[in-house]
Amino acid sequence: MAIAASKGGLKAISQILSSLPAEFPAAIALVQYLHPQYRSHLAEILSSRTALQVKQAEDGELLCPGTVYIAVPNKHLVVNLDATLSLSDAPKVNFVRPAGDKLLASVGSSFKSRAIRVVLTGKDGDEVLGVLAIKKYEGTVIVQDEASSECFSMPKSAIDTGKVNFVLLLDAIAHRLVTLVSTQKVHSQELSPKLSN
Repeated sequence: MAIAASKGGLKAISQILSSLPAEFPAAIALVQYLHPQYRSHLAEILSSRTALQVKQAEDGELLCPGTVYIAVPNKHLVVNLDATLSLSDAPKVNFVRPAGDKLLASVGSSFKSRAIRVVLTGKDGDEVLGVLAIKKYEGTVIVQDEASSECFSMPKSAIDTGKVNFVLLLDAIAHRLVTLVSTQKVHSQELSPKLSN
């Protein structure tokens, strides 16, 4: 699962993460615009607001359920096919690095229909390519609604693609995530081979 936000994002991200249970059965990769020249304190701030483990992403790290991985300043955060993370110095996307589009595209190609993307309040349009990448593989896209967004530019860019599954009040997003991830878990268990004694 991937979450992206910019202006007003800290409040929105905090509200969602604080509403997720400690046993949330998915990993979350998070891109919030960060000043490239300064150390990020986002992991420490969010750790005090959620029961989930929150940490700055590390190159080569394997995704674990119930963990939030924060993008590093001035590095793109990418999810690989083997569910590991990469920190990339690739060129900026829409003038930013880390970029939501870069993360989203990698989550879509790695997790296909199981990919979930959340677009929160933000000032730029760094979401369009990522949303299209998620939908290419039939993943799910959730967008924060205008009424609860501090800045609706980024959510609106996502909605304008016509590829969004849910436009929700901020208060409703965590519940929807729990429902979606729980449904996916049950479905994958139903599809797995039955072991005989």
